[in-house]
Amino acid sequence: MKLSVIIVNYNVQYFLEQCLHSVRKAIKGMEAEVFVVDNDSVDGSVDMASKKFPEVTILQNQKNVGFSKANNQAIARARGEYILLLNPDTIVEEDTFVKVVEFMDNHEDGGGLGVKMVDGKGKFLPESKRGLPTPSVAFSKIFGLSKLFPKSRVFGKYHLGYLHNDETHEVDILSGAFMLIRKKVLEKTGYLDESFFMYGEDIDLSYRIIKAGYKNYYFSGTRIIHYKGESTKKSSVNYVVTFYNAMIIFAKKHFSSKNASLLSTLIHFAIYFRAAIAILNRFFTRAFMPLIDMVLLSGGVIGIKNYWEHNIIFPQGGEYPIELVSVALPLYVFLWIFSVFMSGGYDKPIRLPKIFQGLFIATIIILTIYALLPEIYRFSRAIIVLGALWGLVSMVGIRIILHLFNFRNFKLGINQSRRYIIIGDKEEAERVADLLRKTVMDQAFIGLVSISENKNKWEGFIGNISQVKDIINIYRIDEVIFCARDVPAQDIIDKMAELNVSQVDYKIAPPESLSIIGSQSINTSGDIFIIELNSISKVNNRRNKRFLDVVVSILLLLLSPVFCLIISKPIGFIINIFKVLACIKTWVGYQITDNTDKHKLPKIRPGILNPTDILKGTSLTPETRDRLNLLYVRDYKIVNDLNIIFKAFRYLGRA
Repeated sequence: MKLSVIIVNYNVQYFLEQCLHSVRKAIKGMEAEVFVVDNDSVDGSVDMASKKFPEVTILQNQKNVGFSKANNQAIARARGEYILLLNPDTIVEEDTFVKVVEFMDNHEDGGGLGVKMVDGKGKFLPESKRGLPTPSVAFSKIFGLSKLFPKSRVFGKYHLGYLHNDETHEVDILSGAFMLIRKKVLEKTGYLDESFFMYGEDIDLSYRIIKAGYKNYYFSGTRIIHYKGESTKKSSVNYVVTFYNAMIIFAKKHFSSKNASLLSTLIHFAIYFRAAIAILNRFFTRAFMPLIDMVLLSGGVIGIKNYWEHNIIFPQGGEYPIELVSVALPLYVFLWIFSVFMSGGYDKPIRLPKIFQGLFIATIIILTIYALLPEIYRFSRAIIVLGALWGLVSMVGIRIILHLFNFRNFKLGINQSRRYIIIGDKEEAERVADLLRKTVMDQAFIGLVSISENKNKWEGFIGNISQVKDIINIYRIDEVIFCARDVPAQDIIDKMAELNVSQVDYKIAPPESLSIIGSQSINTSGDIFIIELNSISKVNNRRNKRFLDVVVSILLLLLSPVFCLIISKPIGFIINIFKVLACIKTWVGYQITDNTDKHKLPKIRPGILNPTDILKGTSLTPETRDRLNLLYVRDYKIVNDLNIIFKAFRYLGRA
């Protein structure tokens, strides 16, 4: 056995599927075996792998034992001369394994090997080659000097930026995303250190390989796509703490006590520093627009109050009661901003109608409450109406300005319709196109691009793969989707590098799969993009659904003495109200059928009612029930829930 490929998986089913498809192609004609070690995933990864890849050996853990221990479980059973540790969020070229094994066969001094990695847009990932994190290297990394001077031989040692990306070099540290090691070297150095639960184990093993008298190579002769950071969000505080704690373990293990102490001090400082930056960044990212709106609204409303006070109401002198300024005006501003938030006005991409909707609803609420107040507390309807108008002008205006100046990649959701091209042969491209039509509500254009140079085979296509750049420009394409069954990984990476169009997203569709994986932007290059029925899983829809559940529950509870006379199971009705308030149930959910799991509907709480309740008394086939579920998921609206609740009101006591 020449090669043993080991993939540790944890809840990344769609990435794993695509990775295994590429591995299957790459091991063709080789003496190789593939292991998947699953760390107690709950997303269906094991079922998918066992059904679609029966040739793979699956080791299933009953808990998440960590990256190191999981790899060691498979290494102990591996029979290959070479062991490849491979991340599930990678795609390898068809000749990757042949090339790396051949290189190692020709370099007996090589103990380990890493390759050139690119992200989901085809851009080189600097962690493909790294230096040893000594105190000086760590200092440059922690304080950003390595980022400021990436090509420097003094400050750029962490990512070895002074070494050419397209040349093969000796390096200190290999990436755990793709780490090829001789089995006999592992027997000499020992397997991965299980003290490292996640992160740092690749650094530790790389260093032990060097200490054992072998070399680590960065091999530029092949490439892989690495959707960096899918399983773990690298901007999170948890990542910062886990990663730097791993560095402390490494320092204490391999450095002198003096150097280890110095590095430990630096790292502890880095943990607090980076964690603080991560928290502040997250806070200001989320709070930036609400804070701007609060300042603009408050200033504008106070200005309106002053003008109305001195020129309309009290032109001869006088002023509004202090309660107006200290209580009423801040309350108006809060309700306007809160209503805009609940309407989805702060969700991305920003949609201006949501701002109007939020301001309108809040203004109606304020005016209604105003009308119910004693006359002594009714200061001025004009201030409320003018304040709302100012809110609309200021909120819309600042967003248009930020959009025009592209501030922090701020974008308005002016037109969300996307334009796609799908590259593959006729059968597979049409399958993916049909998947898009069924599951993406806002596609403006879907064009098929042939992989054949023969023009006689272009019927139904808008061009071929050699014309992609022109097709993108002419048809104003937003997303390019490659059919992995027909387009080799090497050609996909070549085409992404050749096009180098930043405003275009690249996706890859595995064969016979309902998923399409890629990166949507530089900031989300590690995020999974799955074409599936997920409208109800959007943040604003989940928030709106929960808000509706709470409001309906409160209203039903207040009117329960009356409704208990109408509803068939009054005790169950009361119990259901409290279950919904306690987040145990939702008023409207799915009709569970034999195909519910098959359709992979987004997870929501169990429903008391479901979409089939609007057709009570009608005999429905299982296919019709599934179809109603799918329609409910695809285009979720609050009004749909209200309609179901109204028409099935008598069944609100259902268990």
